[in-house]
Amino acid sequence: MTAFLLAVPVLLPALSAGVTLLGLPRSVVRTLSIVVLTGVLADAAALFVRADAHGPQALNVGDWSAPLGITLVADRLSALLLTVSALVALAVLLFAVGEGAAERLQGPPRVFHPAYLLLVTGVSLAFLTGDLFNLFVAFEVMLAASYVLITLDADEGRTRSGMTYVIAGLTSSLLFITLVALVYAATGTVTLAQLGPRLAELPDGLRGALALLLLVVLGVKAAIVPLHLWLPDSYPTAPAPITAVFAALLTKVAVYALLRTQTLLFPRTGVWTLLACAAIAAMVVGILGALAQDDINRLLSFTLVSHIGFMLFGLALFDARGLSGTILYVVHHIAVQAALFLTAALVVRRAGTAALRHMARWPPPGAWAAALFALPALSLAGVPPFSGFVAKLALLRAGTAQGGPAAYALAGTALLTSLLTLYAMTRVWTSAFMKQQSDPSHGETDPPKPSPPASPWPREHRRRTGRGTGLMTAAAAGVTATGLVIAACAGPLSMVSERAAHDLLDPQAYRSVVLGEEDH
Repeated sequence: MTAFLLAVPVLLPALSAGVTLLGLPRSVVRTLSIVVLTGVLADAAALFVRADAHGPQALNVGDWSAPLGITLVADRLSALLLTVSALVALAVLLFAVGEGAAERLQGPPRVFHPAYLLLVTGVSLAFLTGDLFNLFVAFEVMLAASYVLITLDADEGRTRSGMTYVIAGLTSSLLFITLVALVYAATGTVTLAQLGPRLAELPDGLRGALALLLLVVLGVKAAIVPLHLWLPDSYPTAPAPITAVFAALLTKVAVYALLRTQTLLFPRTGVWTLLACAAIAAMVVGILGALAQDDINRLLSFTLVSHIGFMLFGLALFDARGLSGTILYVVHHIAVQAALFLTAALVVRRAGTAALRHMARWPPPGAWAAALFALPALSLAGVPPFSGFVAKLALLRAGTAQGGPAAYALAGTALLTSLLTLYAMTRVWTSAFMKQQSDPSHGETDPPKPSPPASPWPREHRRRTGRGTGLMTAAAAGVTATGLVIAACAGPLSMVSERAAHDLLDPQAYRSVVLGEEDH
């Protein structure tokens, strides 16, 4: 049973990606993709229940035990994040089908669905892999699939942005494979369960250099300031469903990899000052960048950069309370960020522009869109009683309990960033959802409305999109409701995150299930 549960999230979408390339009718391909992601979601939920009840679960692929074979491992943290990620990936796929993006983007060759399924394969492998090399492979699978997705139906601007994305990804990949080679040369293994004790035997200088290189590698992928510049230039140009799934999942996979590797390979005591400084810089630089934007997608992309800092906050504290807060924040942010980008896509589709100054000239998109934006926006800002408030409160409690200048600086910056996030979300609200009145003192009437851009979609696909509006709205509402469920289940989820945090700090059960009682 364990073998089946661990294999399905990786094998099922990978095999289905190949099937979707066989020239099947589009309706069959769409149905297959939805069924596959539904199956991955159900499997991930069952795996989470099993890992929470019985501890880490491991599968030796091909019956080759570690360190010789490939091992898939699921504990509370990886299974929880896999479940939330599968739910969001399914919702975004439904949004794409409703919008007509799948049909539009899969002209000859039809690559949207196979690329999307391969992206899910990479995400699943990253959460479940038990060795450093296959973590690199997972990121490469995600990079290949995401490059296809980000450049589909591309014009000159999107191609340029896609090249920025790929150059950043390849640069981090070259550093990553170099790191894997150095780690193997120094320790003789890449199995995560073995690396902690062996790295501890290395000279402090070499061990510190490897830890710093790993931070840089994953810092590029997680868009940690100052390694973030590629993200606001690439995400906003992608098709709306692709932007949503990238923002929700890809940076969070890198944050998960940071949590896993830094606690398992380079355990610390006390505040990690370097990471605390990176967290503060991310929060400040990201939110100030957001306030300077007029494009709604670029604004949301900069808030993504900013709120990566909240996730680094808890890791920098390197204690159970901080890690628990980070886990809560990652879960919350996956759902909230996807909801914001999907709702923004609905607003942009109605207004015909992503510029906030032009949105104000159009009638508000309606109460349904306003509610779908307001709920995740308030959560992102940390307004009670939403999930963002629960996660931020956990981080603030961890920071004040830890004490010291770095912890207090993190807590103070988090409060300031939350207030500025609320201001940024208010800017979007007033531009997109409030009808602007003309100023009679100047004798002006409403300025002329901008014309929506000419649709690149074929006429028959535009008709499909009109019929798919309900599915788009339902998908966005589903992700928004997920954020509300996270808030409603704050108590049980906090207990799960605490248990997951203790697992990270005491990885003996993780090592035992991979290697057995004897450390090979």
